[in-house]
Amino acid sequence: MIQFIKNNSAISWVMGFQLFRLLLLPFMGLMPQDAYYYLYGQNLSLSYFDHPGMIGYILRAFTEVFGSTVFVVKFADFVITSLTILSFYKLSGYFLSKKRQEIAIILLVSTLFISILSFNSTPDVPLLLFWTLSIIALYKAIFEEKKWFFIVAGIAMGLAFNSKYTALLLQIGLIGFILISNRYRKLIISPWLWLGIITSVIITFPVWYWNYQNEFASFAFQSSERTNSISKFEISPTNFLGAIGHQLFLLLPVLFITFILFTFKYIKRVFTRFKFPSSKTLFLLAFFIPTFIGFLSITPIYWVKLNWLMPSYISGIVLAAMFFSKKMIKTQLVFSIVFHLLFAVQILFYFIPIKSDDTWVGWKELATKTEELQKKHSNTFIFSNDNYKTSACLNFFMKDKVYAQNIIGLPALHFDYLGDNLTTLKGKNAIFLDSDKRFKNSNKLNKEREKLKLYFSKVIEIEPIIIDINGKPSRKFWVYHCENYQPKN
Repeated sequence: MIQFIKNNSAISWVMGFQLFRLLLLPFMGLMPQDAYYYLYGQNLSLSYFDHPGMIGYILRAFTEVFGSTVFVVKFADFVITSLTILSFYKLSGYFLSKKRQEIAIILLVSTLFISILSFNSTPDVPLLLFWTLSIIALYKAIFEEKKWFFIVAGIAMGLAFNSKYTALLLQIGLIGFILISNRYRKLIISPWLWLGIITSVIITFPVWYWNYQNEFASFAFQSSERTNSISKFEISPTNFLGAIGHQLFLLLPVLFITFILFTFKYIKRVFTRFKFPSSKTLFLLAFFIPTFIGFLSITPIYWVKLNWLMPSYISGIVLAAMFFSKKMIKTQLVFSIVFHLLFAVQILFYFIPIKSDDTWVGWKELATKTEELQKKHSNTFIFSNDNYKTSACLNFFMKDKVYAQNIIGLPALHFDYLGDNLTTLKGKNAIFLDSDKRFKNSNKLNKEREKLKLYFSKVIEIEPIIIDINGKPSRKFWVYHCENYQPKN
């Protein structure tokens, strides 16, 4: 830590980028992901339907101490991501000279993926921290021969898995490295190694037990649908180009291209010269290749989300720093500063309307208008049917409970597991909200909602809710008054 502070050039860039992000936090509105994982924390459980619960526990801890505000939720993400940056600096020092270590930390803090993690609550926020800590502990256990660090690594790997299932690639990378490495292959029979892996499994017990209690619903959700989609093997250039575009955005072009080049270099060396890199480089590659190449390889046949490759960035940036020149650093920083300034302008002034519910504007205003509408229609409950976004955001801002699409018999992610007894709503009236993502006018939808009629005796469309941003209509929600709710058994 002292060495980090003394490194004036690196600390200047780190502090500059982090101060920029911190100053921007108060201007960031609530994202649907923030609201959904806040809902996790307000409904504590061993695990949850679509992800393990670490991000929910973190948000619960911060909001219990500092209050349930949008800023506190964002601040939690910022603090955890700052800890990831510090951990990364420690990790990079094991592999790089001081000069290259400085390059590595500048590369990390200049990326847009760090900004996204600092502003938006997702399971990747704690995943990246525990992923980094896991690699640090495994380095100490293997290269410094401090065997008890296998136990520390097991704890960190378990906590990473309790953040997101992608963390399973840590154990895969570890075993892969040991089997490939001539020098360290003997560790495969080390009791310390297996004690560490057993420790990681023990730490993940809450996730497994929740799944056991709920017919392995989360594991099935995360695997079966995606496996079926991949097995169809339908080539989609759009998916591939979209994934590449996301990576160019998250890492910025210079760093992403460097990833591709050094990956090709190491793979070519193995297959043409049958020569593996040094043990430390191989170690870094073991936690990079399976995630980076693994997910990129399926992009032509499956839509890979932009955050799936993020864990690979940790060891990937350490490797990239070995190849970066001063000119490349300058180019990377130019891209970074331009993109971050554009990002800040969009946050502050919202010049470009976002045709999606994945936005930080309008949710508080929607809650205010919904409460006003609810007063006009007494004895009503509120629900929506966009999986989680509108319902989660309204739950964050409104006093009364807001329901999701399980009201009308549709799967509703973790809303299905909150323990709500929907029969208590029988006979009540409701207000149904539906976001018009491609908002073009202020007209009603004027369309029958057959699904609603299956659960309510009368459904009447009323005037839509229009949200103004910067004095201009920017978001629209269709609204229906539904009478006499009849839940299905």
